[in-house]
Amino acid sequence: MGEILYNNKIEAEIIDLENGEEIPDPTKSEALIVMGGPASANDITKTMKQEIVRIEQAIKAGVPYLGVCLGMQALVKACGGKVIRSPVKEVGWKDLQGNKNSVKLTEQGKNDPIFSGLETTLPIFQLHGETVETTDSMQLLAAGKHCTNQVIKIGNNAYGFQGHLEMTTVLLDTWLAEDDDLKRLSPEEVKRDYATVRNEYESNSKMLFNNFLKIARLI
Repeated sequence: MGEILYNNKIEAEIIDLENGEEIPDPTKSEALIVMGGPASANDITKTMKQEIVRIEQAIKAGVPYLGVCLGMQALVKACGGKVIRSPVKEVGWKDLQGNKNSVKLTEQGKNDPIFSGLETTLPIFQLHGETVETTDSMQLLAAGKHCTNQVIKIGNNAYGFQGHLEMTTVLLDTWLAEDDDLKRLSPEEVKRDYATVRNEYESNSKMLFNNFLKIARLI
């Protein structure tokens, strides 16, 4: 994502919530991207309360929003939905049956500009134990086999992706060394799984991010 922003000469301010940094007023930004993390949107910490409030402010102001994993769950909670325990904890590139983790576009998803130029079934990396319950005003753009609410849309320009779009070989190595759920898997197998979908996955991720920047009128 950083490379795409750089190539398009788009300035970005990175806020690290895990280090206690404060979120500035999002209504002064042209877009807001919120990534994942080890926290839960249901946490009652000062940091999470601040994140929910800032997201709510952004959506009410019509600021284009892209949330990934926790960023998606926080979006849903900020807009009146719920974050609950997922019926299946999804970890890695494959499900418990050994099938590739993927999301399938709904009819609304097929017609949404965020998926312009993409296939109707997309491989995805998963790492979550919670999922969301949406409200009637939220659109489901893509569903999963075990965890239904994979990609949601709120209003005209706020998107949430349960799966991760940002995976790289370097990031995967870091997570394999740090994440307790990933540590239970064979790192060699996880890396092999990545190798089988890498070209398609990374191409899709770049296209999705570019589509979001177009929706946000930044490119």
